Amino acid sequence: MDALFSFGGVAAVVGFLILVSAIRIVNEWERGVILRLGRIVGAKGPGLFFIIPIIDKMTKVNLQIVTMNVPPQDVITRDNVTVRVDAVVYFQVFEPIKATVEIQNYVLGTSQIAQTTLRSILGQADLDQLLGERDRLNDEIQRIIDDLTEPWGVKVTNVEIKNVDLPQEMQRAMARQAEAERERRAKVINAEGEFQAAERLREAAEVLTREPIAYQLRFLQTITEVASEKNSTIVLPVPIELLAHFQGGRPASTPEKT
Repeated sequence: MDALFSFGGVAAVVGFLILVSAIRIVNEWERGVILRLGRIVGAKGPGLFFIIPIIDKMTKVNLQIVTMNVPPQDVITRDNVTVRVDAVVYFQVFEPIKATVEIQNYVLGTSQIAQTTLRSILGQADLDQLLGERDRLNDEIQRIIDDLTEPWGVKVTNVEIKNVDLPQEMQRAMARQAEAERERRAKVINAEGEFQAAERLREAAEVLTREPIAYQLRFLQTITEVASEKNSTIVLPVPIELLAHFQGGRPASTPEKT
């Protein structure tokens, strides 16, 4: 009788352990890929479910977006400038069965493809394009990486170039170029201002030519502005035409000889 109870207790313990080992819990952001005798059965989750102990094997796959830093890469641009570029790649698994079966380590594989694609695409661009067309290069790199990782069930959602480190001599050359460009713009703006001022002076001269009295008024205004300083003695000739206005608009007549 004691042996029977002992056997029943062992069986209960074994049954409990088998039941516990058959229980699986998968989180909301995970999926459980189940292999039965080495063959894919499917992907389950999230929640609680049971598997067949010893026969089934489950691998959890994370479906969250992964933020992966691409190590700095030495890139030679199309115009033979050596730069160091690093980037960040955002990707996630959208087919957990492919991510488990098609590749051994999808994170490492995506990282290696991102590094080689970064060097390849940036090597086809000029330095000015690398600095000024970063959005276009990001889109092109993202598209290529996404095409290569799609058979693994991995979706690349975004790629961003973070830093572009230039050699010191290149930084000095670009600083000189920027300074020369600013000087050129300043000279162009100055010349444009001189041209506009000359145009306005020409228009003013035309107005003064059509209206002689305007010339006289301008002359008197200039005298007023100079006299306001009160630190100079000014000797001005008085034109005869100006005196004619004080004689009723007619020049003085000379007496006739008898």
